[in-house]
Amino acid sequence: MPTLLPGNVAPLFSLPASTGKTVSLNELAGKKVILYFYPKDDTPGCTKEACGFRDLISEIKMAGAEVFGVSPDSVESHQAFIKKFALTFPLLADTEKTVANAYGAWGEKIVRGKKRMGVIRMTFLIDKNGSIERIWPKVQPEDHPDEVLRAIKD
Repeated sequence: MPTLLPGNVAPLFSLPASTGKTVSLNELAGKKVILYFYPKDDTPGCTKEACGFRDLISEIKMAGAEVFGVSPDSVESHQAFIKKFALTFPLLADTEKTVANAYGAWGEKIVRGKKRMGVIRMTFLIDKNGSIERIWPKVQPEDHPDEVLRAIKD
């Protein structure tokens, strides 16, 4: 698992999105990017986090940032999740976990007392030049979108 730090160049990626298009970091040059990794569509913590970003999307966009959620779920799963909760930003399908690996968001974790491999819930703020501005390594889904909004407004 790579250890990324603020100031590092963000790993490039190109992933299928819930919009039916492919999203790549290169195409987002000139914009701040909030890239948040979450374990699974339509699960309690992931839903709270996604709905939190949904509820703040206007303020996030006014602060000049774009939000992208990333999980190993398929585009079809993402589309159903978006429809069910009226999410207002794209979700990216990292089915091979290559982007999660590149960002250090895939690894061993303990779930219900058992060790297993999975997505480590974390968020990256990438600046307009493609460098990592800030990292949230251990995210609490309920409060996290507010934390991110405060950081991009500073």
